[in-house]
Amino acid sequence: MANPARLLVWYVCAILLAVCTYFYGLDSQFIPKNGDEYPYEHITRLTAASGEWLPLQSQLDNMRNTKPPLLFWQGIASTHGGQHWTLWDLRYPSVIYTLLTAAMLFLLGWKLSAQIETGFIAALAFLAFFTTYRFGRPFLTNAPEVFWLFLPFFVLLYWRQTFQSRFIIPVLLGISIGIAFLYKSFALGLPVTLGLCGWYLQQRQYRVLAFIKQDALKVFISLSVAVAMFALWFALDPDPQAVWKEFVVGENVGKFDPHGPSYLAKLLWGGSSVWTFTAAFLTNAGLLTLIVIALFVVAFQNRHKMSGEQRLLWIWVAALFFSFCLPSQRSGRYLLAAMPAVALLCALDWQRISRKVFVATLVLCGVLLLGLTLLAVRLQSEIGDAHLFPSSFWLLLIGSGILLLAAIVFPSFTRPAVNVVALLVLLSFAAFLRPLDDRLANYSSGAQRYAQGRIVAVPCNFRAHDEGHRFLLPGANIVGYQEGLNLSVPQLAERYSLFAVQLPLQSSVAGSGCAECRVVGQRLDIRGRQSDEELRDMFFHGRFFEHLFVREVLMASSVTPKQIPPHTLAEMCR
Repeated sequence: MANPARLLVWYVCAILLAVCTYFYGLDSQFIPKNGDEYPYEHITRLTAASGEWLPLQSQLDNMRNTKPPLLFWQGIASTHGGQHWTLWDLRYPSVIYTLLTAAMLFLLGWKLSAQIETGFIAALAFLAFFTTYRFGRPFLTNAPEVFWLFLPFFVLLYWRQTFQSRFIIPVLLGISIGIAFLYKSFALGLPVTLGLCGWYLQQRQYRVLAFIKQDALKVFISLSVAVAMFALWFALDPDPQAVWKEFVVGENVGKFDPHGPSYLAKLLWGGSSVWTFTAAFLTNAGLLTLIVIALFVVAFQNRHKMSGEQRLLWIWVAALFFSFCLPSQRSGRYLLAAMPAVALLCALDWQRISRKVFVATLVLCGVLLLGLTLLAVRLQSEIGDAHLFPSSFWLLLIGSGILLLAAIVFPSFTRPAVNVVALLVLLSFAAFLRPLDDRLANYSSGAQRYAQGRIVAVPCNFRAHDEGHRFLLPGANIVGYQEGLNLSVPQLAERYSLFAVQLPLQSSVAGSGCAECRVVGQRLDIRGRQSDEELRDMFFHGRFFEHLFVREVLMASSVTPKQIPPHTLAEMCR
């Protein structure tokens, strides 16, 4: 890999691999995501159906103005007013945002190091982070939020002369920040203010009076423009009081409520503690966790030799961390906006990180590839279909394994290969899930035709989880019932004329106890939420398939057709 031309070809191919990885399986029901995608789909669908951009529409309790309108408007535009209602159309703008963020990292890495390889490493490391893959593809606010928040700092870092602009650049930065506000929240103003102030102070070598005289107004202009843009939501929405109550008070101020223990107790202990929040830098990196750990160590060891650009990046990371330590609810997702800076810092210190760290990362990737291979073999055996996975899937696993071994054996190949191997693991996981979407996890065309225009009750274990069935049974009138109620098949038959029920993989439909029911269709599903007892049973007793995979059966009741009775409304997934 010493040949520059060969190295350039390698990295160009790696970028193409990353693009394919992010678009591959984008329409899958099972891509790594967050449950918030369901209510966002719900709000977008109903708002599109209303024919008006505002107010936002929802049938969910306390879930209407849960986010500013820009994400929902994006979904309305990408689906052509809801006419092309597919997961692909909803999600592809998120991928474009993520790739644009990676492009900014490529340009910054190249310019700051004067080496194109560093630019490629920065972009690939960001795309290889698991949370970039998990939150940068679904229909969520994270991808646009990360892009629009990082854009002002990209501009200041790439064109250093923009620090001197007194009006035009601050206004443009404010527009970018305002768009981020309209995607996520005005609460982003705190880390942005701290970040901009820290960057201008760094430029002034921490001369406070010089900053106040020459730069404070610039920060004020940027934030004023951003807040003014966010205020347009109140000005344009026909019901601004609902926006204040549901979003400002409920969605933002409510995050300071500790919900049980005291604020201090939640700060120091539990799943939302500051220690768990700190670890999010590592868990967000996924397969590159060890590299990020090494980055923090190297940065501390070389803190006195750190370049000015690296100091600016660490200031932005610190601004995000300390700002989001303040609410009682501390989620690793809040640090996603810091991950572009972390990826760029990794790239700038790539050669300082010990090769042993990269080898350990490759070993971790190898363990996951082996586990995925065994899981595929087991699933193929359980389903009884020798052709469940195409030959291309097995070739992908074999090729990834060969590349991984080569990266371990040849020292000069280790650093260029590690991000590629991590991306191949992500691609292999998506390829593992693909047969489920193509064959096993979809209802037959006959079942879809039967459900069209009918009310279909489906199980739901999260707010608006039933929205996913609108892609499985297009044209059906989907309603959700609470999975936690553990309703039996006869009980469901008494309530609904057409319903879906989830049964254990090895169970028999004939033993469901409903003589009046007829099977219309069935599919394989992956349970997304297991109890602690089920998780222990999976990992300590090997009962993996029993708790992970379920069979969902679509049944029609031969009892007199009925509408959903009023007394069951409380059972619906709202």
